[in-house]
Amino acid sequence: MVDFTVAIPTYNGESRLPQVLERLRKQDNAQHVSWDVLVVDNNSQDNTAQVVREYQANWPEAYPLRYCFEPEQGLAFARQRAVEEAQGTLIGFLDDDVLPASDWVAVAYSFGVNHPKAGAYGGQIHGDFEVNPPENFERINTFLAIRERGPKPHLYDPPNLSLPPGAAMVIRKQAWCETVPSRLALIGRVNGSTLAGEDFESLLYMHRAGWEIWYNPDMHTYHKIPRRRLEKDYLIPLIRGCGLCICQLRLINTETWQKPIVITKIMLGNLRRLTLHLIKHRGRVKTDLIAACELEFFLSSFVSPFYWLKKSLQAKLLA
Repeated sequence: MVDFTVAIPTYNGESRLPQVLERLRKQDNAQHVSWDVLVVDNNSQDNTAQVVREYQANWPEAYPLRYCFEPEQGLAFARQRAVEEAQGTLIGFLDDDVLPASDWVAVAYSFGVNHPKAGAYGGQIHGDFEVNPPENFERINTFLAIRERGPKPHLYDPPNLSLPPGAAMVIRKQAWCETVPSRLALIGRVNGSTLAGEDFESLLYMHRAGWEIWYNPDMHTYHKIPRRRLEKDYLIPLIRGCGLCICQLRLINTETWQKPIVITKIMLGNLRRLTLHLIKHRGRVKTDLIAACELEFFLSSFVSPFYWLKKSLQAKLLA
């Protein structure tokens, strides 16, 4: 019986995986935990499989390193495959560019044991920047999965889309299997799409079923952020994808009669935020990267009901 599975979804991760695997090979205080590592290769076109095989040849038997291949492109499919293949009752997801602290496995497992109603929980994700981020970057750092919410554990607020990112998140396999559909509506950034929200979608299903979503400050990870992810050409499409999924996410736990109310609140709330933002920043949006990113999020959130309606109509026509 395995207590804890570390699942690493990866796409073309041959250059990134070694750092994650080295951190996992050197975990402290995990000898009392029965755990393993599962690499989910999401249709990689590089030497990811070979990298895993080379590590398997010299990997400690105490916590086996396993590999599986998921041909359907998309992070949602990779995570679903990880849940199906995982042997642990708790599954700790790590993106292939997120490095765990030396006690991450032990601390993550302990929290799950002590919080049996937790369907999912995330910890502190710190930015490990290749270059210094721009001034005031903390205003938008959550879009790069950075979470630093203080030293005290607390419940997240799912109705307001306050949730841990999937980049470094632990889920209880029972909670996922009982509540999350095998195919999510949001599948991740794939085939040129920047639409996000697949991790939040799964957590909202758990919350609807009564599972708790927690923040555990003792779990530390470090998100490797290269220079290009701090540039406008990367950030604007990323943030647009986060905004366009807002309506779809908010409607997951909404009764049919409530949907017009929720949609109206989304549009009016973001119209107000857009107006205030433009008044405050005026012409600086063209020269201030952070202000431009905030404007993009408010605008894409405002139009998210139209985007959701378009996608719904397309789905009905294809059905």
